[in-house]
Amino acid sequence: MIKLIASDLDGTLLKNGAQELNPRIYNIIKKLKEKNICFAAASGRQHYNLKLLFEPVKDDISYIAENGSLCICGKQVISRGLIERSLGLRIFRAVRERGGCHCLLSCESACYTDSKDSQFIRHIQDVLRYDLRVVDDLSNVTEPFLKIAICDFAGTDNIEAYFQELFEDEIKVVTSGMIWIDFIAPNANKGSALSDLAAYLGIEPDECMAFGDQYNDTEMLQFAGTSYAMADGAPGISDYATNVTDCVEDVLEDFLKKL
Repeated sequence: MIKLIASDLDGTLLKNGAQELNPRIYNIIKKLKEKNICFAAASGRQHYNLKLLFEPVKDDISYIAENGSLCICGKQVISRGLIERSLGLRIFRAVRERGGCHCLLSCESACYTDSKDSQFIRHIQDVLRYDLRVVDDLSNVTEPFLKIAICDFAGTDNIEAYFQELFEDEIKVVTSGMIWIDFIAPNANKGSALSDLAAYLGIEPDECMAFGDQYNDTEMLQFAGTSYAMADGAPGISDYATNVTDCVEDVLEDFLKKL
């Protein structure tokens, strides 16, 4: 019996660059809760933004934010993953040396950038609706580093190999949507966060269901006993899932009908 369902957002519940959820998901989440089935939003996005997206049911779900670096159930932080500060400072330096891309640092209170590019700042504040603070130099941020993300509006093909070659021996470097590369804390990913959440709730892996479309979803798809890769997801992502779908809401509505 499935007791916990986790879904990625961008490319999974949010299709084709959408920044608003299909209202169908809110009704599905309410019905799942009636059946004592927990739902978790699992994303590279920040917790603040996820609560905005899920406003009608924000108090009815759990959150796996920042690609698993922050897991929250109710008002309880279940787990955190942190990037070593010295490594983060080297990543900031590499971004400046590479040029042509923008760095976003996620901390628990907010996210930060030292980019002065107006298009990037508008994208973060107005499109993604993040709680963003613009600083002169990311190196001056004193909060612990949850996640570092790099944006290239031309696509990840321009930057993925470059940053993987520099840092993949020290930290996981993965695509997170069409224009983002994420650096995920060594002790955190969506799968480890889902595992922590399931343990906190007393739920076994085979009682979990997960949905994802990118390689930052692989550990989550592998952890869940039932998992769905999106049909239009990253090449090879279906190898990590038990099923393939093109619509999360269709799967969940069919699941509810069978209960």
